[in-house]
Amino acid sequence: MKPRKCNEQTLEAVRFHPFFQGVDFRTALSLIKLCELRTFNKQETMLKKDSQRDGLLLLLSGVAEVFVKNDHGTNEEVLEIIQKGELIGFSSLADFLGVAKPGKEAAVHVEVRALEESEALYIPFTVIAKRWGDPDVHDYLLTQVSIRLQDIYASLAEQVKLAHDFGERDAFMLRVHDVMTEKVVCVTPSTTVQEAARLMHEERTSSVLVTHEEKLVGIITERDMVERVIAGGRSLSSKAEEVMTVNPVTISRFSYYYEALSLTLLKGVKHLPVVDGDRLIGVVTLSDLQRKKNENVIRTIQKIEQCTEKTIIHVKKAIYDILDTLIQEKIPMVKTLEIVTQLYDRLVRRAVELSVAALHVEVPCSFALYQMGSAGRGEQFMLTDQDHFLVYEKKEHREYFSKLGVQITATLEKAGYARCKGLMMCSEEKWRGTVEEWQERVRGWMLQSTNDHLLVAQNFFSYRFLTGSSELHEKFEESLKELLQRSKIFLYRLVQVEREHVIPSLDQPIRSLFKLERKSIDMKKEILFPYHHGLQILSLLHGGASGTPLQKLEFLEAKGVFSEEFSSDVRLAVDGILGLYVSKRWQQAAQGKPLHSRIEFARLSTREKEELILSLKTLKELQSQVFAYFTV
Repeated sequence: MKPRKCNEQTLEAVRFHPFFQGVDFRTALSLIKLCELRTFNKQETMLKKDSQRDGLLLLLSGVAEVFVKNDHGTNEEVLEIIQKGELIGFSSLADFLGVAKPGKEAAVHVEVRALEESEALYIPFTVIAKRWGDPDVHDYLLTQVSIRLQDIYASLAEQVKLAHDFGERDAFMLRVHDVMTEKVVCVTPSTTVQEAARLMHEERTSSVLVTHEEKLVGIITERDMVERVIAGGRSLSSKAEEVMTVNPVTISRFSYYYEALSLTLLKGVKHLPVVDGDRLIGVVTLSDLQRKKNENVIRTIQKIEQCTEKTIIHVKKAIYDILDTLIQEKIPMVKTLEIVTQLYDRLVRRAVELSVAALHVEVPCSFALYQMGSAGRGEQFMLTDQDHFLVYEKKEHREYFSKLGVQITATLEKAGYARCKGLMMCSEEKWRGTVEEWQERVRGWMLQSTNDHLLVAQNFFSYRFLTGSSELHEKFEESLKELLQRSKIFLYRLVQVEREHVIPSLDQPIRSLFKLERKSIDMKKEILFPYHHGLQILSLLHGGASGTPLQKLEFLEAKGVFSEEFSSDVRLAVDGILGLYVSKRWQQAAQGKPLHSRIEFARLSTREKEELILSLKTLKELQSQVFAYFTV
């Protein structure tokens, strides 16, 4: 720490801060001269635990974090992040106000350290006392304490939920700023490709970031150099803006490791620029994530990409190992399923590649493969049965796609997917066809809305585009939208089916502490299916068709069907339901017990019961909104 005296220049920097507003210049200057400027190096402790504190710190530049350590100093948890303009040291205000318990003046258990070189203004309690009589200052400090207390409780709740049972902090719980590379190689949009390549070589980096007036506008990777410059025949004098990837995916420095890993899988990128607000502060790569222990995920990706028909069977166990780790680490279930879904998607895409190669014939026209069921919803955590269909461009190539459908189904079976008992697989003639054939098929379900057709349609509309031609996929989606615009009766029939499967209400929370009238609930049939179907119906009603339930939720929020607050509540509810469902089912598999989705209330903790009751209340409200659209 480097302390310095304050002067008029210091006053100019804080003149409009709420603490110094409302006083004349001379008075403000006299107050500022009683304060002290303190400079801290990166990772330097700004406030120590159990030390006497006689003032507050106002952060003028940089970023700091408040954290707690265990008694041995081997484990720590970050409670909150302090940004520029915020105050540090509220835990000592009790001493200033004279309300601290006797003998507890120094019992401060949190510490504060600088995450980067930072400057702070030390404001003694003597100065605070001079301003305490100002109602605006009094209200400002009270508001700041309230906001920070709320943030700390939220942070604690998140970390308690995610932490190990034994309090271990594993790689998944690291923050991005713990794994990122701070040294960032940057160029401007007008920098030549040759200069960018030279910098990449000299700095031994696989990417350069493109910035304009300190704002990130693009990224150039080694792959971009190969595909867009060498293979694309561009001149080395071309400008960086001509070959860069515009508006690259970024991540906050305060995000978790598992969120960075999820983004690399979801977006298919290997370089994530790290930002703090609008400021670029580093980059995290797939290699950085690999070095932080979890190379198991990277090895599994490589195993998928390189597998053959003979070795594809080994991928299943590798993915199961990752799933087990994610569950043990108590990563939020929605994130866990995102990561595992991306691995399964890679596996299915690889199975399609192997199937095409096995036919030893050039693909005659474009096609698209879709998944349905739990795979379509992005909620498949264990390999179950197959649910997929094919769309191809030209009907004269029916024979080729008949063989391809059979081959894909057989290859997936080798990978560990069971054949669908209902034969909803592209190996079956009725689960493949041209866009026109599919349009006619779906029209038939709509016109003859028998119970069987409605059940088939429910599964069909859980579809998600997986691989193949994006152009064909867009054409396919448009053809379905045309049908749906003229098929409100069909949607009404789907709603009638759902009225027979109303999400149950449990008792009030206080009753859950004693005895519930129901003894169990089927998580899949009584909760998840009604939730999925409700989102599905609303999405179809408003012009959306494919995607996972969470993607449909985002679509409906964008359409104004759901408020941002309600969408957030639904996400929390679903995360809780899925967390309970997946963990219980995973335990059954690990113990070699028959798999089922029924949860016995007697086996739930009081907290799990309370969360289940609140989740059901939210999802029941969603279902009620569906019914409200189709009232007679």
